[in-house]
Amino acid sequence: MAARLAAYLSYRDAPAALEWLQAIGFDVVRRSDAPDGTVAHAEVRCDDVVLMVASYDADYRRPPLVGASTGGGLYLVLDDAAAVDDRFHRGTAAGGTPVIPPEDTGWGTRRPRLLDPEGGEWSFGTYAPGQAW
Repeated sequence: MAARLAAYLSYRDAPAALEWLQAIGFDVVRRSDAPDGTVAHAEVRCDDVVLMVASYDADYRRPPLVGASTGGGLYLVLDDAAAVDDRFHRGTAAGGTPVIPPEDTGWGTRRPRLLDPEGGEWSFGTYAPGQAW
């Protein structure tokens, strides 16, 4: 079997994070809650993208925003500029914090960046990694 990458995200308030993810276009396809009401495991899907989500099991600290980045994040590839702008606006309307407003880059793509409500870094863009600029 070829290698595949599956990302997982933990949140202090995972139920609220799942709502935010739905606001930016993901569907919750699996959810298992623990007896205390936290999310033991959930999976969200947007087309071919699947993320695993759970509630914190410790008092984690997210890296702070320094300039325009936290030093790492998720990048969702979208087909066109309108879809990029739409996800950004939906994400900020649902409680995300804008970092880079939608812009046309010097390498010919469209991208914005925002933080989800708990400070996780998200970018959307028309650039598909692995393809020529």
